[in-house]
Amino acid sequence: MRSTAAAADVIDLSSDDDDEVPVPSTSAAAAAAAAAAAAAAARRVAPSTSPRDVTPYALVDVKPALLYPLHPPGVVVGGSGALVPVKEELPVLTPVPLLAAGYSPSTPSTKVALPAPRLCRQFWKSGDYVVAQRNPDADAPGGRNRLRINPRFLHSNATSHKWAFGAIAELLDNAIDEVNTGATFVRVDEFTNPRDGSSSLLIQDDGGGMDPEALRRCMSFGFSDKQSDALIGQYGNGFKTSTMRLGADVIVFTQNQNNWVPTRSIGLLSYTFLMETGCDDVLVPTVDYQYDISTASYTQMLRHDQKLFSSNLAILLKWSPFASEAELLKQFDDIGEHGTKIIVFNLWFNDDGDMELDFNSDKKDILITGAHRKVNTNKADKVATQNYVSTRLRYSLRAYTSVLYLHIPDNFRIVLRGHDVESHNVINDLMYPECVLYKPQIAGLAELSAITTIGFVKGAPEIDVQGFNVYHKNRLIAPFWKVANNSYGKGRGVVGILEANFIKPTHDKQDFEKSVLYQRLESRLKEMTYEYWDLHCHRIGYDNKKLPKSSRALNRANQMNAGSSPPIVPRQLLAADIPTSSCAVPTFMAPALRQKQMGLKRNIDALGSKTDSADQDGSHLDVSQRRRCLQYEESAKQLALKEQKLRSQIALERKKYEELLQELRSLDVKTEK
Repeated sequence: MRSTAAAADVIDLSSDDDDEVPVPSTSAAAAAAAAAAAAAAARRVAPSTSPRDVTPYALVDVKPALLYPLHPPGVVVGGSGALVPVKEELPVLTPVPLLAAGYSPSTPSTKVALPAPRLCRQFWKSGDYVVAQRNPDADAPGGRNRLRINPRFLHSNATSHKWAFGAIAELLDNAIDEVNTGATFVRVDEFTNPRDGSSSLLIQDDGGGMDPEALRRCMSFGFSDKQSDALIGQYGNGFKTSTMRLGADVIVFTQNQNNWVPTRSIGLLSYTFLMETGCDDVLVPTVDYQYDISTASYTQMLRHDQKLFSSNLAILLKWSPFASEAELLKQFDDIGEHGTKIIVFNLWFNDDGDMELDFNSDKKDILITGAHRKVNTNKADKVATQNYVSTRLRYSLRAYTSVLYLHIPDNFRIVLRGHDVESHNVINDLMYPECVLYKPQIAGLAELSAITTIGFVKGAPEIDVQGFNVYHKNRLIAPFWKVANNSYGKGRGVVGILEANFIKPTHDKQDFEKSVLYQRLESRLKEMTYEYWDLHCHRIGYDNKKLPKSSRALNRANQMNAGSSPPIVPRQLLAADIPTSSCAVPTFMAPALRQKQMGLKRNIDALGSKTDSADQDGSHLDVSQRRRCLQYEESAKQLALKEQKLRSQIALERKKYEELLQELRSLDVKTEK
């Protein structure tokens, strides 16, 4: 008898065949005979006692919980195919004694199986999975060979995401990619599970949506329709890894109008359902609806027959947050003509037993529970470092999404818990910014380049921040990548931003593949940090030993006169052919001038040396000239400060003079006659 009922009535999307072919069920007579045989076998097991007083159970060969009768009492199929809630049918468990001594488990007639374990709500401990049923298709004579996926793979595949916000970013990427189909927003919010009142995660966009086939590809492994270089997604695995990393279950509602006939589709990817029923294959129940012009309403869309639709719908009603078909269809009310709504429920807990995502501490944000441990201190540098975005993005979804994309598409909004996320461009946080052109050498490929904007973060050196925000195709991959690791503070406060499309990110998009190009980039960014530090560290109060003694003394005097906060100076560029606008977006000048002046080496102590680096070429200024320029610049700054000080003193003395004069005029002096 076929013991895995899901193979009969549930769409198996791990198969290499897109068609959903229902398998005929066993006759009622055969089922009754098999049940009687199993019961008789159970009675033949010798009783024994157990010190734990545990009574194991054997699964009798009957329909498990995921299968439902087609027309149970109380269910009526109308003319439009609408169903009322289906009555749940629980599996029949026959208690048997513990195994007697000498019993061999290989005896078919006395097979004993323990009930499937309950799902652990802690993500990193929920990978244990017990298969209660064997899929008969795997050993069927003459059956086709195909790659089958155990449900445990859903969990192991999701472990690629070490960080919950990285999983949410994957879903935001899908919404950003929908800009090409007209998407104008993506909404991230809390959703209350109507069954138990628990918090769930909702992500919704108004993109093009998915037709029934596209939904099945989305919930399958390895399928991706994103072939354009402009799109972020490319592997066809992000939806599965991200949703399963955030929670045990996800339900998708999508509406589409691409095929002239509007369709609505609902799909459920449920680790809870697979584990509780002991399936040995990844099964995804889906139902579809299409618009009927004659009735001006959506009716059931039967891809094969009513039996398959009814079975899938019954599983959705049992394992999703919605207990009736009407509740399912109501979720389309706020989607509009097209769009997708994703609800991740049964969210994972952390190791302390608390829900990993915190919806309560900040009603305008989603936090990671336990990640925000603010140190109570009165020190300004500690407070400034804690409040900067490089620290907050580790636990605040609003802070992370504000820097997640280098440029938000025009007319597109990221709405987090009812409030728009304001984009934070780290370039605007820099003092003394410079632009450096980096050209990686890639054999056999067209010449590529990346413009790196580098500078001191405002508030340095009090703000203990450093590193590079490295983007790939507009998406942040490595936030504040600290390439200059040392114990003596060199590079503190130096921050850079660049878009490196010539190296590939890992599947979780939180790091880059450790290729040769990656290693070259890391070395160049480290050099860039030290070069910038050697040239500008005196501007924020450090003693720059690379400067002449006279300049160092002048810098110390300037710091004493100016106070702790450095003056704001105009933006400067190392390469004169890369000017910046007020928003620090680099533009290029004439190619001849660029070829002449590109790649200026900035190490002051490298007298007359020429670099042989593959990414720099061109002429170099004389070091003595560079030193004189720095001296003149510092002298001009000192004179400006002295002028300002003198003007302030003059204004103060003039004010005192006016006060004395007014007092003199107010005196009433009378002369005697």
